[in-house]
Amino acid sequence: MPSMRSIKRRKESVQSTQQITKAMKLVATVKLQKARAGVEANAPYFEALYKTICSILSKTWDLDNRFLKKDGDGKKAVLVMSSNRGLAGGYNTNIVKLVDSYGFDKEKTLIYGLGRKGIEGLRRKGYNVDWDESDIINAPLYNDCIAITKNLMERFDSGEIDEIYVAYTDFQNTVTHVPTLRKIIPLSKEDFQVDGSGESEADQNLQMNYGMSSSGIERDMVIFGAVMDHYHPEVKILNEIIPKYITNIIYGAFLEAIASENAARMQAMDSATENAQDMISSLELQYNRARQGSITQELTEIVAGAEALT
Repeated sequence: MPSMRSIKRRKESVQSTQQITKAMKLVATVKLQKARAGVEANAPYFEALYKTICSILSKTWDLDNRFLKKDGDGKKAVLVMSSNRGLAGGYNTNIVKLVDSYGFDKEKTLIYGLGRKGIEGLRRKGYNVDWDESDIINAPLYNDCIAITKNLMERFDSGEIDEIYVAYTDFQNTVTHVPTLRKIIPLSKEDFQVDGSGESEADQNLQMNYGMSSSGIERDMVIFGAVMDHYHPEVKILNEIIPKYITNIIYGAFLEAIASENAARMQAMDSATENAQDMISSLELQYNRARQGSITQELTEIVAGAEALT
C-alpha cells in the first residue's frame, strides 16, 4: 500500500489539475455563448443570399455560368477547419477522419489548413498542405473569409483547381457536433431547393412563418426579364452574388466550427473535472485506510510493548 505521504501528494496534484479543468470549462462556456450569438446573427444575411439565388435560378434553368459548370478531373481544394489546441475530446480527430475517409486522391488534393491540429493529422496521413493560415481560426473576421474566397476563386478561374470543399464541424447543440464535408464549388442547382412553380423553399418558409413573399420582386423580374433577355443580366448578377454566397458559407462554417470546438472542450473539461473528483474521493479513501492501518499498527505495538513489560 502506498504511504500516506505519497497519497497526500497525489491528491494535491489532482486537486490542482481539477482547478485548471474547471477554469478551462468556464472559459469554453463563455466562448461558446459568443460563437452561438455569431451564428444566429449571420443567419438572416445567409437566408437573403440563398433566397435571391433561388429566385434567379428558378427562371434561368439553362443559364451557363462558370460557378455551375460540371465537375472536372483536376485538383481539389479542401478547407479544413480544426483547432490550434487540443483538450477538446475527439473534435480534431473526427475532422481528420472525415477528410481521409472521403476518398480524395492525395496527389490531386490541396489542403487549405485552418487549425494546426487538423494540419498535423492530415500531414501524417500523407496529404499535401498547400496553405496554412491557422491563426485565423482563433478569431475569424468576415474580411478573412473574403480574402480566402478571392484566393480560391482566382485558382478556380485559372483552372488550377476544379472543385472546392470545406470541412468543418456543424454545431447542433452543446452535446451534438457533426463533422461535415461540403462542396461549395462548383454549385449545383440541387443545392438550391426550387420547386416547379419557381418559388424557392426559402420564400415558402418566409411566407409561412412571417407572412412575407417576394412575389412582387419576382413579377418585376419577369417584366424586365422580357425586355433585358438579350443582355442576360442574370449572368452578371450571379457573378456578383455567388462569391458573396460562398464567402458567407465559409464564414458560417467558421462560426459553426468555433462553437463546436468550445462545446467539445467544455464537455471534455467537464468530464475531466468529474474524473478528478472521483480520483480525489478514491485517494481520500486510500489515505483514511492507510491512516487507520498506521494507527492500528501503533496501538498493536504499544499493547505488545506493555505486555512485554509485565
